[in-house]
Amino acid sequence: MQKGNIRVQTENIFPIIKKFLYSDHEIFLRELVSNAVDASQKMKTLSSIGEAKGELGELRIDVVIDAAAKTLTISDRGLGMTAEEVDKYINQVALSGAEEFVNKYKGQTEGNIIGKFGLGFYSAFMVSEKVEVISKSFKENSEAVKWSCDGSTEYAIETSTKENRGTDIVLHLNEESQEFLETERISSILKKFCRFLPVAVYFENEQLNNTSPAWTKKPSELKPEDYQAFYKELYPYNEPPLFWIHLNVDYPFNLTGILYFPKIKQSYEIQKDKIQLYCNQVFVTDEVKDIVPEFLMLLQGVIDSPDIPLNVSRSYLQGDPNVKKINNYITKKVADKLEEIFRNDRPSFEEKWDSLGLFVKYGMMTDDKFLEKANQFFVMEDTAGNKFYTLEEYRSAATALQKNKEGKLVILYTTNPVQQDSFVKEAQGRGYFVIKMETLVDASFINQMEMKWNDVHFTRVDAEIADNLIDKQENADCALSTEQIKQVKELFEKQDTKLHVTVDVKGLSLEAPPVVATRPEFMRRMKDMAAVSGSMGSFYANMPDEVTLTVNGNHAIYRDVILKQELIQQEKMVQSLADLALLSQGLLNGSQLTNFISRSVELMEGAGK
Repeated sequence: MQKGNIRVQTENIFPIIKKFLYSDHEIFLRELVSNAVDASQKMKTLSSIGEAKGELGELRIDVVIDAAAKTLTISDRGLGMTAEEVDKYINQVALSGAEEFVNKYKGQTEGNIIGKFGLGFYSAFMVSEKVEVISKSFKENSEAVKWSCDGSTEYAIETSTKENRGTDIVLHLNEESQEFLETERISSILKKFCRFLPVAVYFENEQLNNTSPAWTKKPSELKPEDYQAFYKELYPYNEPPLFWIHLNVDYPFNLTGILYFPKIKQSYEIQKDKIQLYCNQVFVTDEVKDIVPEFLMLLQGVIDSPDIPLNVSRSYLQGDPNVKKINNYITKKVADKLEEIFRNDRPSFEEKWDSLGLFVKYGMMTDDKFLEKANQFFVMEDTAGNKFYTLEEYRSAATALQKNKEGKLVILYTTNPVQQDSFVKEAQGRGYFVIKMETLVDASFINQMEMKWNDVHFTRVDAEIADNLIDKQENADCALSTEQIKQVKELFEKQDTKLHVTVDVKGLSLEAPPVVATRPEFMRRMKDMAAVSGSMGSFYANMPDEVTLTVNGNHAIYRDVILKQELIQQEKMVQSLADLALLSQGLLNGSQLTNFISRSVELMEGAGK
């Protein structure tokens, strides 16, 4: 067996670091400003514990462009470095001064230290042909020092004339990186990555960051208007949020943040990637799908955690148990908040349901733990007034009337109360409870809940009459004779339509329409889902519609009007009745709709003669 130490040749690794350390070159500015923040926080810590003499002074970071010299400078007023420290921390790749400092002053640090890997400084070489570090330590009688390197493994250290404590990083930008001499470009990067850093960042004589964002404070320190103001800072053009959840936990992981429930008026307004991930107030990404449960990607706000494992670029999550723990914690906090609002202020909860319903339904479909809690506060809005039912409340109200042949509770719903108004009114007239299911997620939600709620079956109010309980009188007497039933059925079966139509004559109630068009619940549901999905959805979208025309043999229009007409007139009138029924299902269009209008005018003209 042979053992030894792996050998690293700096001549080979340094060019790789320069070129591939970060996939996005603009990250260099985030890293250098973050280092400046660490230097400032260290200085604050040493001052607070009495290890630094003299005035602390103003801790600030300045970013300065010199277009003529083609340089970009990042200056801080932190603890600075001696020549020995420059040699130790700059000349040794991947030695983290921040990590060393935290270990030395564990439990005494003022604020959070950002650095972890000791590689961030080298991002400067991705955009520079030469880098200079000019630094003066806080230590008494320290001499300023200047370090310079042209991107090779050779460097130079010499004394400098810098008078004030702190460090200046001077980047001599290469030809490919001249964009970073543009004021707007630098301003946009700083606002993206540094807008909430804990040390003031100045550019063009303007402070660009809020050093004390709301999420860094304790909930007890904030009023509702503070949360509203912070939301406005994050999303200046949005309407005020419905409510928010303040995350603040330090065991078994560290996590702070504020999650907002935005107003969503229409399903098509759903937008993801609105939650921003920070690490010690440094912006990392707005792609948080591994940390935040998928259904809560609809939320907005900020999450900040030093315990979320990131690679050196702080851009991609790595596998770690903490991520799953944080995911579960956020789910529980959201469920607890919703349950609290429902329990303490149900009218307010119901008032917000148009927006909340999307979150809740999405969560119930995708997260069984959330489903378990959501069963307590999930509500369904009745079409008769502004009444809402929980599942148990609906069950108590409807079980006596609304059971199918398998003994399951049938939840009647409408996807369009206006278009399906006649069906809704017919159901309500029989004492049934019809709820609204109008959003894009409802077709999927219904399918999922039928699998999760074993004793529940959903049926749209305009589905098959016998199955959706609108008509329980399948054996009711029909006013038409056997011969007349046959005659009426033949008239309807003559209709020219591209649909797959089945005709049935029944003795419905006198108040029921002369013809009712219904579609099989399963096929109609699949077509609804196909309208908002691809792949398998296209299979159902292209299948011909199956329609049942249920003729109400008890309606006077057949006995007293149609059957007394000539055959041609009978056919026209029956065609119009069939078209009216198809129109109620949205299945009449194009030339058929045009013919229906023309025929209706013709029939009215004939009736007036």
